[in-house]
Amino acid sequence: QVQVVESGGGLVQSGGSLRLSCAATGSLFNILAMGWYRQAPGTKRNMVARITRIGSTDYAESVKGRFTISRDSTKNTVYLQMNSLKPEDTAVYYCNVATLGSAKEYDYWGQGTQVTVSS
Repeated sequence: QVQVVESGGGLVQSGGSLRLSCAATGSLFNILAMGWYRQAPGTKRNMVARITRIGSTDYAESVKGRFTISRDSTKNTVYLQMNSLKPEDTAVYYCNVATLGSAKEYDYWGQGTQVTVSS
């Protein structure tokens, strides 16, 4: 079974930093990208940062310059370094693993981890 396990969430003061980790294990093949999404109360889940299998990155405009995504492909692990955190970053953060199978993308998701930024 595929498992996506996240860690690193928690409570931090405004201006502080957190580093999220996500490790994907199991029968994972043809990973296209791994990334982080977040969902604040009353909102839809939105992309925060993604990194593709060739190493290209994509960030939400709201986090550019503050967040950095990185990976360890040998371990199917992705990290999100979050600096200069703001209260508006408060959300549940979900790890995403996008794979290619049968000519279509299939996504695996972590359970989500709460990030709370106090003012």
